[in-house]
This record gives sequence, structure tokens and C-alpha cells, in this order.
Amino acid sequence: MLLNREDVEKLCLLSRLEITQEEMEDVSAKLSDIVNMVKQLQAAETTGVLPMAHPLDQAQRMREDTATEKDHHEKYQQNASLVERDLYLVPKVID
Repeated sequence: MLLNREDVEKLCLLSRLEITQEEMEDVSAKLSDIVNMVKQLQAAETTGVLPMAHPLDQAQRMREDTATEKDHHEKYQQNASLVERDLYLVPKVID
């Protein structure tokens, strides 16, 4: 599928991108290539394919869930203007 100039201009408007006339042809060709690649991916047969967390059939190495840094929240909250029960209090900005 080839994107025409109007399609690219509309995409530029929606994405708030400014493309010069000199860049228009190159951008249009690259976007068309992306759309064609997505069409090819959509045509692939995926029935019965299980989702994977990793492309290789390997077990995930998990690290032990332990704290590696000291807790400094009391030190940081000394600089706050208002603190209550270890929470920063901020002014209400929405009515």
C-alpha cells in the first residue's frame, strides 16, 4: 500500500510533525514500507501459537528480591514543607 501525499500530510498534522516538501517523498516511501511490513505480519498464521515471554525456550533467571539500598525517606522528608504519616502533603490544585 502506497501512502499518498494527503495521507502523509494528515499524519503529520495529527502527530504535530513538520515535514518539508523535499522530505515528503522520502517520508512517504518509508511510511509505505512500514505499512507493508505490518500487512505481512498480519498475514502470518498464528493460530495455536502460544505467547512467549522470551524468544528462546529458556528459563528466566530471577534475582532474589532484596533491598540493595538504604532507606533514606526520613532524610528526604526533612526538606518537605508538609509531611504526615510518611506522605508528602501538597496543596489542592483541582476543585
